[in-house]
Amino acid sequence: MAKSNFKDLTAAELAAKCTELRQELFNLRLQQATSRLEKPHRIREIRREVARGETQLTQILKKS
Repeated sequence: MAKSNFKDLTAAELAAKCTELRQELFNLRLQQATSRLEKPHRIREIRREVARGETQLTQILKKS
């Protein structure tokens, strides 16, 4: 997944997207713990995507 454009999403969509990304991050960490992770760089990418989403969500909620 390339850099997501979080600016076009609503607060509810952002919250759902962040939850989805956190679940993916959990699954990747589980794969890493069991030595089955094929793309270790994905953990870093997903962590950054979560941060971008949370930042955008905070900005939207501050405006409201």
